[in-house]
Amino acid sequence: MSVVVMKFGGTSVADIEHIRNVARHVKREVEGGNKIAVVVSAMAGVTNQLVSWVREAAILHDAREYDAVVATGEQVSAGLLAIVLQSMGLQARSWHGWQVPILTSAAHGAARIKGIDGGGVRQRLEDGEVAVVTGFQGIEPDRQRIATLGRGGSDTSAVAMAVALKADVCDIYTDVDGVYTSDPRIVLKAHRLPKVSYEEMLEMASLGSKVLQTRSVELAMVNRLRVRVLSSFVAPDAMAPVHIDRLEDIGTIVCDEDEIVESQVVSGIAYAKDEAKVTLIKVEDKPGVAARIFGPLAEANINVDMIVQNVTPDGQHTDMTFTVQAAELPRTLEALQAAKEVIGDFGLNSSADVAKVSVIGIGMRSHAGVAAMMFRALADKGINILAITTSEIKISVLIDAAYAELAVRTLHSIYGLDAD
Repeated sequence: MSVVVMKFGGTSVADIEHIRNVARHVKREVEGGNKIAVVVSAMAGVTNQLVSWVREAAILHDAREYDAVVATGEQVSAGLLAIVLQSMGLQARSWHGWQVPILTSAAHGAARIKGIDGGGVRQRLEDGEVAVVTGFQGIEPDRQRIATLGRGGSDTSAVAMAVALKADVCDIYTDVDGVYTSDPRIVLKAHRLPKVSYEEMLEMASLGSKVLQTRSVELAMVNRLRVRVLSSFVAPDAMAPVHIDRLEDIGTIVCDEDEIVESQVVSGIAYAKDEAKVTLIKVEDKPGVAARIFGPLAEANINVDMIVQNVTPDGQHTDMTFTVQAAELPRTLEALQAAKEVIGDFGLNSSADVAKVSVIGIGMRSHAGVAAMMFRALADKGINILAITTSEIKISVLIDAAYAELAVRTLHSIYGLDAD
């Protein structure tokens, strides 16, 4: 008998018929002898509607009341799933984040989980009851207010619950049947990976893959918890109950690198079109200039990704180029203009018509020439590289957005990822 945490996203609980399908997945696991906790997101579109109502009520609003409103979406999903499970003859009850309790920081709208006392849930699981837990939320202990974890936070809730319950696996049910070598909508020859390391998944999640939230992967990696990605739209009776020795039968397992017997040099190609490029022109080149540029951005909580610095021919000035999320471009430009006295004189160019394409693979640690192959392939297609950044298992390039899909397909082929 295994303890299994099952997480279902918004499209999986989009309406009552979808919720019945989720309940059949849960029933399969219970009848297979497993102890089950389920974490659910709000029904598809509900959170967006709640957020729009808050903004319509007041553009400037109390973040605590924002959380009180948007957290209701998951409460509806949890209650409805518990009702459907009960109608199928299963013992089930819903748990709100504050009832578990899931303790969070006080950063309303983007809270982080600080701890979970899962004793009450564990006892109910031992008694044969299914626990249906609201994702995306917890309780901020100082003021005893509901706090939400930010968009996609239900993945993090599920992994955190799995850690607290000492679960054998955390199954994340989505609208795809696993993690693919690239976006199958762009690369028709992309194929499902049976296993992917935490490090690779972390890079994929941060570089454009929407399968798992980055924080959930970080939490799983720290606790060495196996996470499996699989589809909720596969017929429940076509899947076998979880057996810890047969997890590879379906989906993709996110696990420790040591569990992957033979890894490819490159495991996947990711891309993101929500990037913006900012260039400061002819900034005075002297010690501390980078700190004066990026300090104000850090104070404004703007995350900077790629950074390229070029000294101008006169040797007295430098051009500084960096990328931010496209949604943060207006705030970035505003912060730079406000800091002009500190930075000094500079010209300013910006563009949101760029994309980041990344090559990812743990095999890159022990193989040379991966970057050269990437640059040569892009050059052969006439694609100009605007910026480059690397890590031990990743190479990312910034290119014109118009060439993003061509670049992804080209790189997928040259690294031998195309399915036969």
